[in-house]
Amino acid sequence: MKVILQQDVRGQGKKGQMIEVAEGYARNYLLPRKLAVAATADAMNTMRLQEKARKAELERQKAEAQAAAEQLKGAVVKLTAKAGANGKLFGAVTAKEISDALMSQHGIELGKQKIVMEEPIKSFGTYELKAKLGFEISGTVYVVVAEEK
Repeated sequence: MKVILQQDVRGQGKKGQMIEVAEGYARNYLLPRKLAVAATADAMNTMRLQEKARKAELERQKAEAQAAAEQLKGAVVKLTAKAGANGKLFGAVTAKEISDALMSQHGIELGKQKIVMEEPIKSFGTYELKAKLGFEISGTVYVVVAEEK
């Protein structure tokens, strides 16, 4: 019997996949638990439409990531922080602070989890950080940390 999986089923396949299973397995396990639906013409058409919508959504997200990378090219984030006598900051500049400053200064919305910091910023200066935007697209965020007066 052919069925279309509604969820990932271990050992059988992924969500949205059409598979051939024994009729008893489908009738007694997959269908009652709503893990799959029978592969009727209507269900197959729905599956194709959902796949098409999913691909369109992925393309839209990829285009958004590309646009964000273009916006980041010219953006320099300026932050101020308090420091001790030897130029070391009290605390560190975090990815959340950089993300918030990027939104307020340039209007670019970038989640803090997308900013990659190898080590925390604990002194004044100019830093070049990577931003992983998804779909193997990355951008560069330039951060200038100055002394608060």
